[in-house]
Amino acid sequence: MLVHSRAGKWATWALFLLLFVPLFAMPLLVIVAASFSTNWSGAFPSGPTAEHYAAATGGDSLQALTTSLATAVCASLLALTLGTWAALAAGSLPGPGKRLLDALFMLPVAVPSVAVGLAVLVAFSRPPVLLNGTRWIVILAHTLLVTAFAYQSVSAAIRRLDPMYEQAAAGLGAGPGYILWRIKLPLLLPSLTAATGLCFALSMGELSATMMLYPPDWTPLPVQIFAATDRGSLFTGAAVSVVLMGTTLLVLLAVSRIRTRASYR
Repeated sequence: MLVHSRAGKWATWALFLLLFVPLFAMPLLVIVAASFSTNWSGAFPSGPTAEHYAAATGGDSLQALTTSLATAVCASLLALTLGTWAALAAGSLPGPGKRLLDALFMLPVAVPSVAVGLAVLVAFSRPPVLLNGTRWIVILAHTLLVTAFAYQSVSAAIRRLDPMYEQAAAGLGAGPGYILWRIKLPLLLPSLTAATGLCFALSMGELSATMMLYPPDWTPLPVQIFAATDRGSLFTGAAVSVVLMGTTLLVLLAVSRIRTRASYR
């Protein structure tokens, strides 16, 4: 923190709490409070209970959580591979080519995700690549939606790399493949893990495109939450949302730990 006086630090923390609690923490606290309630007719919830978590951690909800985890892991790894590959290739392109590639990867983010879902549905509902009705069309849509974030994160890290490392290795006789695997990728590892965490979190919460594509045997947890709240089971939906948030947070903490270790290598 750049503020050195005690009064300035207290003022900074007070401003942070005034902004953080209403904008970020309060909506999450409301969801947590609702997940332990049976009624909310006044200013505060009533009827404390933990029964909603029995439905949120078993049966269809548990299967949906497993589906979301599998989808997010596959989409994150695919997005990281494609985004890193494209970012490395863009680094050697001239200015116009790199700007064109940047725009291409940002297009799925610039349009509503439901439009991306519709495009994927139309594109892969007929041979030769027929994915409609399978889990792979959901994974593909999630990959398209999160690859832009992996690409931008890795591109920014590549721009910050000191070219002296590559030049020194090349001067000592190292080939391009050796430089990539033993020098460039290890230096990019903290950014790669950060991009993986971001892609995972975005995939875990994706709903709009998923609603258009998911088959009955591959229902992610956000769809389960939407179905519960649509039926009027708001408190059960809140409990399922807490499970989703908790699971995502645990994975992100694990990724952050890996990133910290990679930073000190």
